[in-house]
Amino acid sequence: MLKSSTGPDRRQGAQSGPADLRRMRLRYGFNEIDGWWHVSQGEYRDGIQRRLRLMGTQVVRIFVFDKPVPDPIFEWRLFAGYVQAVLDVGAKPMITFAKYHPPHTDARSRRAYVARSKDIVWGCIEQWGGERVRDWYWCIWNEPNNIPVGGGLTYPLYKSIYEETAGAIYDLLAPHLAGRKARIGGPAVDGFQPYWLDWISGLVNEVDEKLVGFVSWHMYGDWRPVVPSASIEVDLNGSPDAPIGAPYEALLMSQTPEYEARARAVARVLDGRDILNICGELNTVVHHDHYYVGGLNQNAFGAAYFISALIHLIRGGADVEMRWVATDNDDAYGLISMKGEPSPAGLAKQLFAQLVRFGDRVRFPAYHADHPNLDALVASGDDGQLTGVFVNTGREPFTLRAADWDGGLAACRDLYKVDTGTGNKVVKEPFSGTIRLDGYGVAVVSNAVIEPEID
Repeated sequence: MLKSSTGPDRRQGAQSGPADLRRMRLRYGFNEIDGWWHVSQGEYRDGIQRRLRLMGTQVVRIFVFDKPVPDPIFEWRLFAGYVQAVLDVGAKPMITFAKYHPPHTDARSRRAYVARSKDIVWGCIEQWGGERVRDWYWCIWNEPNNIPVGGGLTYPLYKSIYEETAGAIYDLLAPHLAGRKARIGGPAVDGFQPYWLDWISGLVNEVDEKLVGFVSWHMYGDWRPVVPSASIEVDLNGSPDAPIGAPYEALLMSQTPEYEARARAVARVLDGRDILNICGELNTVVHHDHYYVGGLNQNAFGAAYFISALIHLIRGGADVEMRWVATDNDDAYGLISMKGEPSPAGLAKQLFAQLVRFGDRVRFPAYHADHPNLDALVASGDDGQLTGVFVNTGREPFTLRAADWDGGLAACRDLYKVDTGTGNKVVKEPFSGTIRLDGYGVAVVSNAVIEPEID
């Protein structure tokens, strides 16, 4: 079971040694939604599951009552296969009871939602046992503050739905908890909306703490297309078009420090409680269409954006990150194709997760004026492994000496990189002390105890 991200006993986040050194406590996760068939039933499921393991996946979000996923009431066999695939990866499911149809104030609809949610928890306990299911995650609703996605609920209405549903789930889990915290949570709040943090504050301060085991928040770089909206007949509802080309890329990349700021803000709201701080969805641009997104979720730019965001989430003290999504369904989101083929962003995550491990000591080298477009992290393990991660968040290439950021890195043996010039693959080279990144991308130097798998 994960430890809390806040509170006086923050052993995973406590400082150790230099002031900027702390234990890495971020758990890696994914939303695995539209590609559920491919990961659990498809021809290439073994390859997809292997990729998920190489990406260090420990939590996977599963939807019910929304999206084209198996209905656990009428299609239990398919739903159970979906869950079992997550377990086979070595991860814990986050089952998300996404929503029910409006009107959301209808008492009968709410009773049916609570009953169906309770039936699913009961079915999971019957199939996999309470001792296993007690450590899973149960998310109530998805983006209730987003009108087209979650229905645009008011907070008081959401709170009442949450309390009734969470109470029913807790009653089923309680006999099996043995002193553990039930990981029930929400609101999976849309970070584009104003006052998103109020929803988290409300849950934390107004709901019985035994019913709140985590809070979840979503953040993307932007929702506007990379091309003029009129060219694809997109209605921006009065918002301006995004800038085109390099200015839009710079605007998107400027958002990654916000992951740190938001993680810190949530941690302050949690104020020492045993409640996990989860970034439940992140990606660069919100859309399924490749032309709309222009490759920015998956290419070398997407790799740099994603790893920069992870570094900032680690700095901000988040407990779990959950990329939207793992396996694509021939869309512009996923890190892995339906055939198990990784995108450049997927390869970067695979490399990062294997070499920046839960429990490593991490620090964040000081800003260098000569490299304003650089994000960096140094991780050291109790087994002697030392790793330096360098992210080029700009278009222009640069070369640096790793020892200028950490003297110990000079003794590393291997250099791995995926950038604009590596042709959608990770390149491994003997490390000579210097690192060159050709535009957007990620470079990692390490004396890895176990060599990472980079294919």
